[in-house]
Amino acid sequence: MIAGDIVAAAAGVAVGSVIGAAHVLFRFALDTKTPWSIPNRPPQPDAVQSPIRDADDIAESEAWFDAAKQPVTITSDDGLRLHGWLLDPDCAAPRPHLYAICCHGYTGEPREMAKWAHHYARLGFTVLVPALRAHELSEGRYIGMGWLEHADLLRWIALIVESDGDARILLHGNSMGAATVMMTAGDARLPRNVTAAVCDCGYSSTMRQFIDTAMTMFRLPRPLAALMVRAASRVCARSAGYRFEDASCTRALRHATIPMLFIHGGADVFVSPAALNANYAACASIHRERLLVPGATHTMSASTAPDLYWRKVNRFVTQAFHL
Repeated sequence: MIAGDIVAAAAGVAVGSVIGAAHVLFRFALDTKTPWSIPNRPPQPDAVQSPIRDADDIAESEAWFDAAKQPVTITSDDGLRLHGWLLDPDCAAPRPHLYAICCHGYTGEPREMAKWAHHYARLGFTVLVPALRAHELSEGRYIGMGWLEHADLLRWIALIVESDGDARILLHGNSMGAATVMMTAGDARLPRNVTAAVCDCGYSSTMRQFIDTAMTMFRLPRPLAALMVRAASRVCARSAGYRFEDASCTRALRHATIPMLFIHGGADVFVSPAALNANYAACASIHRERLLVPGATHTMSASTAPDLYWRKVNRFVTQAFHL
């Protein structure tokens, strides 16, 4: 009897510990109102640095972004005021009805997409760079790992289509922005105006990404990390209105039909390069391409090998839009 009580007590302690850890994980990763959460910490430099071979391009693009940006807002389906920046084409002959939407990553901001926005603007696109919910000037408390954000992206797309019924739209996302784009591409509500998408360093699913991160950050064995993440998913469902299982890029991509380009850095230690092949294999689009950039860390492919990167992107965009 005593032995049974001890086992029951130990099991209770173990369950309580997992539940407690799940609450901590949720607050730490996704709650922007928690002072000690990742979104409220200063940016940490990557442990592995890849070469930056486009410093001049970055500086020029950021100066252009700061000077040219125009504010725009929408209201999300759940009543949040979302903010973004609109940028006119930066070329002598702008192309009519062409738009690009560039989505930043987890804990990022629109300005980090200046290089991509400027590149598309120089191709003749009008560019929209939204601040994802709970980032920069956009309202919201919880980060949605691409799931909540993909509904917001559909609203941004609708804003463009409502103002220009002939719009042809390119979606580009980095990291969590790439996950947002992938989940949007696979949504049945996607307007036909969306012509193609570029996804740079996107993860395959939030469950897998959090399990991998928990294993690395907290030095947990995979079974324990998976148990904690599944419990944190339930906490997230009650607090933020979605489960981690909802935010699956591979599941969404099974319904994608637009041309898709997947890019990943070969030295990415934050999102495993294995996600590149997983997302590519899951994508149902007839026109899908991929690029692995050796030596590039997370979202650094364009800086590590700018010629290779932009040659691939330019060819993809030119073909998809028949430019």
